This record gives sequence, structure tokens and C-alpha cells, in this order.
Amino acid sequence: MNKHLVQLIDLAEVDKSIDSFIPKEDEINAGLNRLVTKQNENSETMATLNDNIEENKLKVSKSEAHLAELKAKLEDIDEKSNAVRNEKEMKSLQLEEEIAKEQITFANDEIVRIDTISTAKEEEIATLTQENSELDGKIEEAKVANEKALESLEKEKKVAFKSKEKMVGEVPQKVLSFYQKVRRWAANTTVVPVWKQSCKGCYMKLNDRVYSEVIRSEEINTCPSCGRILYMPKEETSEVVA
Repeated sequence: MNKHLVQLIDLAEVDKSIDSFIPKEDEINAGLNRLVTKQNENSETMATLNDNIEENKLKVSKSEAHLAELKAKLEDIDEKSNAVRNEKEMKSLQLEEEIAKEQITFANDEIVRIDTISTAKEEEIATLTQENSELDGKIEEAKVANEKALESLEKEKKVAFKSKEKMVGEVPQKVLSFYQKVRRWAANTTVVPVWKQSCKGCYMKLNDRVYSEVIRSEEINTCPSCGRILYMPKEETSEVVA
């Protein structure tokens, strides 16, 4: 196999390894990010619940003020009933009294309803507070684990970049420039194997002439359809020879 083709195959593998570091870092951080996101969501929910409770307190305060007014009105009606002069005035006062009592009942029921809602929200806050406390411990554990995993990954990165630096220095500039030109659009499919006489990059079938040249591997050959650099893997070569 052409020496420079071997170099490009090896370089392509190293580039794939380097490109894999970002998703690996994302994967390492994913667990921690989920925990932090959950804790933030809990905190936001608790803030909203606290706002709701404060709003409910204001509603209860208004209802209590309304109750005080209604009770005062009942006392006023009671005083007026002592000075009633005729049946018409008596019926009018009785109607006012009934309306006031209905409003008192409604106000009391509303206070109970709002207090029940606030109690449920307070219980939810207590649950979320406990959950966030537990998340604190999990987050700290995840940070320690992440730090170790990222340190290990950083060592791998250094080895990969050092290996690439060495390879780049050994590949002729003309060959390297051609590889980099293809890689700009083909990324990690810059150098691909041939499989069943087809380019593994675009899956187009190679004509017999190109396929024969790839088998010989005396030069750097590219796919006529997509322009990717082709090589014949050992297992494919064995089948062709057989």
C-alpha cells in the first residue's frame, strides 16, 4: 500500500479520536447538568409557590377585612331593627341581614379554601426543599466523579494531539493539503474503505478501473462520485484475492 495513503488512514483515525472528545466531555457532564437543572427547576418552582402563598395571604387578608365589614353591618342591622316603624322596613332589614350572612358564609368558605391551597403549596415546598438538599449531595459526588473522568480524558487528548502533531510532520505538505481540503467538507469520512466495490462514504459503485487501482493501492485514489480518499481494507482484499 502507498506509504502516504497509510499515513492518511492513520491520520484520519487520529482526527476521529480528537473529534470524539467533545461528545465524550458532553456525556461526562450530562449527569451533573441534569442534576443542576433539576435543582434549578425546583428552586424556580419553590419561588413561584412562595409567590402564590403571598398572594393567598393577601386574598385572605382582604376576605377577613370584608368579614369585619359584614359583621359590623350585622350589628348595624340589629340596632336598626329596634327602631323599625313598619313591616316594610322590617322586611328590608331582614333581606339585608340574609344577604350579609350569605356573604359571611362565602367569605369564611373562601378563607378555608385558600388556606387549604396554601397548606398544600407549603407541603410541596417542604418536599422540594428536601429534594434539593439531597441533590446537593448528589451534585457534589457528580463533580468529584466528573473531575476524575475529565482528567483522564484530558490525558487522552494530549496523547492524541501529540500523535497528530507527529503524523502531520511526517506527511508531505502537498498530500496533507489535499487531505485537509477534503476533510473540510467530509469531516470524519475523509478517508473511507471500499466495500463490495462501493465507496463507503457515498455508497456509489466504483467502475472496474478505479476499483482495480484501489486494490493495487499504489497511489492515493479518490471516489469519482464524492471525492473521498479510498483504501482497500484487509478483509476486502482477502475476498478479492480469494
